[in-house]
Amino acid sequence: MRFLHLSDLHLGKRVCEFSMLDDQRYILEQILSLLDTHPVDAVLLAGDLYDKPVPPAEAVRLLDWFLTELADRKLPVFAISGNHDSAERVAFGAHLLAGSQVYVSPVFEGAPAPIPLTDAYGPVDIYLLPFLKPAMVRHIYPDEPIESYSDALGCVLRRCAPDPARRSVLVAHQFVAGAAACESEEPSVGGLDCVDAALFDGFDYVALGHLHSPQKVGRDTLRYCGTPLKYSFSEAHQHKSATFVELGPKGEVTLSTAPLTPKHDLRELRGSYMELTDRRSYAGTATDDYLHITLTDEQDVPDALARLRVIYPNLMRLDYDNLRTRTQADLDAPAQTEQKTPLEHFAAFYALQNNQPLSAEQAAFCQQLIETLWKEEDA
Repeated sequence: MRFLHLSDLHLGKRVCEFSMLDDQRYILEQILSLLDTHPVDAVLLAGDLYDKPVPPAEAVRLLDWFLTELADRKLPVFAISGNHDSAERVAFGAHLLAGSQVYVSPVFEGAPAPIPLTDAYGPVDIYLLPFLKPAMVRHIYPDEPIESYSDALGCVLRRCAPDPARRSVLVAHQFVAGAAACESEEPSVGGLDCVDAALFDGFDYVALGHLHSPQKVGRDTLRYCGTPLKYSFSEAHQHKSATFVELGPKGEVTLSTAPLTPKHDLRELRGSYMELTDRRSYAGTATDDYLHITLTDEQDVPDALARLRVIYPNLMRLDYDNLRTRTQADLDAPAQTEQKTPLEHFAAFYALQNNQPLSAEQAAFCQQLIETLWKEEDA
């Protein structure tokens, strides 16, 4: 049985105030074309379908179009909500969608029941596990000792342990310990939201979402497929791809990828103003890519951003790297407290007032409260 593993579409996302909607539709059309030439039996969507809990109407229409295109191809779709999604909004109409073989994770109410598919080798059980926080799981299982994200996930997975005689796939959206994050993600301070990779050992394949870099965690079959588009300049040198997973007989899993080519690449350029505006330096290159330009001129160029955008219309970010900026960076180095997260600020205040650090349980509670407040602001 063959699957396409996708995650972190982040529909409706803006990068440096540039809307990504046109680029997202372009890459989704490319994915559909891939499916026409690389047939699969089902599609796995591992969370963060939207970029915000309340997505713009254009993003909702784009997801509706994509799911309809998949349903028209008679492809079962297995989708979960991620930490950027509103679980309630993603789950809306889930029973109706299931009639078109679009299976969406419900708002968390307990361990998920498997959804079976069958091929020549027998059944494959698909488990849909939306993004979980400890507070969500404590609410459903109040008698369980749940203090961490690993405790929460372990509590749930013990209640839906797969049949070892059958093949199984878990679709999940968590930060697995040992994985590498980049700047477009939001891991919690101190790794509070990390979960133990060993919790997933019972599943033949774990289709993960949350981290934007394609990577395995420990074993090949515990995998983040990464985003289909670059969403930060920390991803500028990555090569995005679609991940295909083929389950043969029990214990046999084959992975392959197909490259994805964006409408506008996201790149970094560096040089003097004269170098970057010399026609010979940009002739034959895609000047409409999304760019971060670092100018090396010792003197600031008047109105450089506007002037460079005549050549590079999608210039997102402009910086200088020269003696002045390096000196300023050295002067600013001690003032790193301004870069602290809200949790770090609160932890420092708590330690000052109480003569002892926050416990892990207290830190988890504070992080949960901060995330709740942020979610309310987004709404």
